[in-house]
Amino acid sequence: MLEWLMSHVDLNLLWFALVGILFTGYAILDGFDLGVGSLHLLTKTDEHRRLMLNTIGPVWDGNEVWLVTGGGALFAAFPDVYATVFSGFYMPFMLLLAALIFRAVAIEFRSKEPYGWWRHGWDISFSVSSVGAALLIGITLGNIALGVPLNALGEYAGGFWNLLNPYALLVGLTTVALFAMHGSIYVVLKTEGPLQRQAKGWMVHTIAWFIMGYILTTMATLLYVPNLTEHFREHPQFLPVVLLNLLAIANIPREVYNGQEMRAFFSSCASIVLLMLLFGIGMFPNMVYSLPNPQHSLTMYNAASSQQTLATMAIIAAIAVPLVLSYTAIVYWVFRGKVKLDSTSY
Repeated sequence: MLEWLMSHVDLNLLWFALVGILFTGYAILDGFDLGVGSLHLLTKTDEHRRLMLNTIGPVWDGNEVWLVTGGGALFAAFPDVYATVFSGFYMPFMLLLAALIFRAVAIEFRSKEPYGWWRHGWDISFSVSSVGAALLIGITLGNIALGVPLNALGEYAGGFWNLLNPYALLVGLTTVALFAMHGSIYVVLKTEGPLQRQAKGWMVHTIAWFIMGYILTTMATLLYVPNLTEHFREHPQFLPVVLLNLLAIANIPREVYNGQEMRAFFSSCASIVLLMLLFGIGMFPNMVYSLPNPQHSLTMYNAASSQQTLATMAIIAAIAVPLVLSYTAIVYWVFRGKVKLDSTSY
């Protein structure tokens, strides 16, 4: 089996795609978790805040599995990329880790005590951590797209403040808006009554903010990030992906207007998938683009593990990925429907 895979399959391309799929799954699933957290403080009553937590309560920790598996796959398949990114982006990643930890602790600890100051403190932690995590994810993607300074050894040669450039911050803010939109639609699907009506208002505003951020980010990309658009200029066959992405985004407000929130949610998921696909096509075959020295870029070929390692991991992935998908589907099926508060609720 290993010999057949190594001789008949482009394993580098396979793992480039698999790593992208895992991170895309995380963006879809934990994206609405972070969106719910971003909107959490807009509610005022304790009941509504508990309902907000319980919309994601059964699934948020399972959603983070996709981040862990994506990071693990990156480490095993492209160790040089993992080393460069996690050392060069050390401070943002530590802040992201802290945000994810405080978000998790806030979810579990908030309702352990009845005191108002206790719950309000964890509410702030939950919301600030969610916004911060979404912002840091966007900043990371923005820097990877724009390019970062690498030396001849493929090591990061910049500083922390280089990462806080205008383009990366714009992508970060757009990501916050995207996840807030994604989360608001999810809250509408999972709640009813006054909270659902309030969430419908959030939905309209977050859609507007995301579309504004998307337009600005697209314009900035076309003007200042030529390496990300080069493939689309040279290979017009990829342009339908751009059109599909525009249609998916345009369909979100259309479905909301028609009262079809489930379709709007699926369109939001499709938008995330297509945005990640556009990102992957634009980056190919680079995984970390070097600016201003493109020859130092880390690609899916010069930064990969051995072919035997990639082949062995492909067999493991063929077994593990269906299990993860099955687990995710079962959890969402079991906890389908509207959220109700009971003795087991947060």
